[in-house]
Amino acid sequence: MNRRTSLPAAVLAAAVLLTGCAQQQAATASSSNPASSSPESASSSSASASSTSSAPTGSAPAEGAALPADTEPDSAEASADARVTVTDIRTGRHDGFDRVVLEVEGAGTPGWDVRYVDAASSQGSGDPVEVAGDAVLQVTVTGAGYPYDTGAEEYAGADPLPGEGTRTVTEVAFDATYEGTTVAFIGTSSQAPFRVYLLEDPSRLVVEVADQA
Repeated sequence: MNRRTSLPAAVLAAAVLLTGCAQQQAATASSSNPASSSPESASSSSASASSTSSAPTGSAPAEGAALPADTEPDSAEASADARVTVTDIRTGRHDGFDRVVLEVEGAGTPGWDVRYVDAASSQGSGDPVEVAGDAVLQVTVTGAGYPYDTGAEEYAGADPLPGEGTRTVTEVAFDATYEGTTVAFIGTSSQAPFRVYLLEDPSRLVVEVADQA
């Protein structure tokens, strides 16, 4: 009787021991295998990395914050393969500043040279360009190409383009393209501080002119 009773107990103990070993081996394999992370976790990491890599090269200041700007010339180099055409120009009003946007199409990344000038004059001919306002901010886009080079139609809108509800920007006069540069003149009510940056998708050069106290 004692032998028949002890045999099932020994079998049960062996089964419990085997189950415990199997669970320990599974836990060890899971912790040492990076692929065991959940798909949702992997997806979140990928989205975060994508968001960081696609961050724009510039952005508007936070609501109520002062515009980081001054009146000194601002310039940046175009990429070596740049060949762009200005296709659209827009003006707009924002809290504390006016914005002028020059949208471009083509290859590469355009550069720029933006500065106040005593008077506006056309490229090549040197003829004076009439620009309303007490000051003129000259915007030179570098790395520019003619429409037959870029396959994009050059801006053919209102010229001059009036400010849309703007306070400091009066209008924008477009001077087209000449030998790799495209020029536009921003008329302003004074030599107000400004800043320049590039945004992508679509590519556009942004000039923001701060309000004067």
